[in-house]
Amino acid sequence: MVETMRWQQGVLNLLDQTRLPQECIFIACRDYERVKLAIQRLEVRGAPAIGAAAAFAMVLGARQLADKPDFLGALDAVRADLISARPTAVNLSWAAEKQYRLAVKLHEQDYAPCKIIGELEKAAVKIYNEDIARNKKMGEYGAAVLPQDAVVLTHCNAGALATCGWGTALGVLRTAHAQGKLRRVYADETRPLLQGARLTAYELCEDGLPVTLITDNMAAWTMKTKGVNAVVVGADRIAANGDAANKIGTYGVALAAKAHGIPFYIAAPVSTFDFSLTSGEQIPIEERAAQEVRSFRSEQTAPDGVDVFNPAFDVTPSELIAGIITEYGVIRVPYIENIQELHKQSKEDF
Repeated sequence: MVETMRWQQGVLNLLDQTRLPQECIFIACRDYERVKLAIQRLEVRGAPAIGAAAAFAMVLGARQLADKPDFLGALDAVRADLISARPTAVNLSWAAEKQYRLAVKLHEQDYAPCKIIGELEKAAVKIYNEDIARNKKMGEYGAAVLPQDAVVLTHCNAGALATCGWGTALGVLRTAHAQGKLRRVYADETRPLLQGARLTAYELCEDGLPVTLITDNMAAWTMKTKGVNAVVVGADRIAANGDAANKIGTYGVALAAKAHGIPFYIAAPVSTFDFSLTSGEQIPIEERAAQEVRSFRSEQTAPDGVDVFNPAFDVTPSELIAGIITEYGVIRVPYIENIQELHKQSKEDF
């Protein structure tokens, strides 16, 4: 399985996902600023992977600040700077704030900065390892809701590349494949940056899963003509009522699935829930550079200067979602009550 990141001798090595599938190159991040840049450039992407990268970035930032008189104040500024890198994926703020709270707690116990840094490193490694374990739990719960001989459509990339390993939505498909339940995956290409074509198709081919690549505007017709019987996607932030933000185009897929009577599932860990938001209307939606739509890599695909609307995410309302697959099980309607119960269950872990 493809590896997203490596923590080696105090350096975070990130797989540059902008170079896939042509090249497999790792970026050596020796300071937190380089991790922030990698997040902004989508060299590392996917909510759980961004969260783990942010946890290691807090270690790097703390190391850079070890001699500062106001160590905690400076680390708080690093936390805020990292969170500003991308506004929609809640795992980024979850991990950075979790690390900062740990530093505050240890400082109150009179830990010296060098000892705090050591504990932050242990915590980041734990976040990394626990993400893989949680994904595998999600895989088991998610595979159980898929029909035998499953034909699944997915959008964007919610696989090993979007996490620390195994994947969320693709983790469900990997588990179903291992159980002999998966007949075919249809992967949307996911414009404008082609994460489905470059990343999902790449890792499913690498792992030998049966995958067919389609363009985004083929999804509804594929549902109608190719026997699709489930849709599984990831999420970058889920509100307390079950509304879910994911890569732009997901909302349209959910509408098409509803029209064809196909169950639409979200797969995401509890760290992707934002329990402070009552609905998806409060989720901030990142808008990215117009050039991402006017061109692809160095190839121009639209007229210079044409106006562009380029939201990176959209929000799927909970009434279109058949279930939210988590490491605690599958949440179904009524979402508000069941997500509140999930919050109570998960507090011990988070």
